[in-house]
Amino acid sequence: MYIPKYYRVQDMEEIRQFIQVHSFATVVSIRKGKPIATHVPLLLQQEGDDYYLAGHLAYGNPQWRTFEDGEVLVMFQGPHAYVSSSWYEQENVPTWNYQAVHIYGKASTFEGEALAQHLAAILEKYEKHRDNAVLWDTLSPETLQENLQGIVGIKIAVEDIQAAYKLSQNRKPHDYENIMKMLNEENDTQASAVAEAMKKAGLPKH
Repeated sequence: MYIPKYYRVQDMEEIRQFIQVHSFATVVSIRKGKPIATHVPLLLQQEGDDYYLAGHLAYGNPQWRTFEDGEVLVMFQGPHAYVSSSWYEQENVPTWNYQAVHIYGKASTFEGEALAQHLAAILEKYEKHRDNAVLWDTLSPETLQENLQGIVGIKIAVEDIQAAYKLSQNRKPHDYENIMKMLNEENDTQASAVAEAMKKAGLPKH
């Protein structure tokens, strides 16, 4: 991913938090010479000094069979919004603000007890705050076994991370503040989320 210096993010804790919030990813690999992709929630986990992504695919999905052929690309997308150049103090062209993280790594599969533990962790993340939460221990053995037979776990060892927060950091403070104001007036949840990300990042220092 092309990332100008203004937009590059390298702080691992910030990236970890981003993935925690925007965990629905796109996994891309190559099958018979063509890209193939699956959209799937992933957990970022740590083993010692190493990080990996864990998820699962339907057994009938041919993508997991491509993992032995090489590296995969995982893309996490945050909020994004159109930025009109009419919001700038001086004439310029429009652009698009966004947050994205790309991860490259070697993928493998897993099953059995490791897959059961992964599914329990997924349920814990997305269900624990809900009334009548659907957790691993609340499901019948029959339901669990039936579903375990239909999926395969995937594990992606993180080898390279490319993170970009394109949030108008190249603009002057006056423009930056006006962009946030106008995004909040767009009556659009994505635009408001970008404005909030800009507020969190703070005014550009130039």
